[in-house]
Amino acid sequence: MKGKFIGMEISKTNNIIKRSFRKSDVKQSLYEATGKNGWIIGYLAEHKDQEIFQRDIENTFSMRRSTVSNMIKLMEKKGYVIRQPVSGDARLKRLVLTEKSLEAHSRMIEEISRNEEQMKKDISEKDLQTFFNVLEKVQHNLEGGI
Repeated sequence: MKGKFIGMEISKTNNIIKRSFRKSDVKQSLYEATGKNGWIIGYLAEHKDQEIFQRDIENTFSMRRSTVSNMIKLMEKKGYVIRQPVSGDARLKRLVLTEKSLEAHSRMIEEISRNEEQMKKDISEKDLQTFFNVLEKVQHNLEGGI
């Protein structure tokens, strides 16, 4: 097959985004909250008025249970989250952000906004909508095979 490959282009784009973030001032001050930890912190911050559990993270980010479990343990160790028991079921523990993670989230949001604006530069709203529609279809197609 000649031409471009979707997976390769997504991978290249992801690498460029990571490099851009690594160079940022925010990244230098938040070296512990890297990669998906940052996305998890963001998700928890956006849903701070709800009870969020490990399974919610697994479902939202399409990640395996063991992966999320290890990530949350490490985030606890670094002081970004705590697990709080839920009344009525001692087995369930909701994830709660610490003050440290809320401060990190605020700085990350500023950097993400700058990166998003840079990525959207010179792309029309129509083209962005097409991009997101195609990406959603790719994700759907791949999830059907898992």
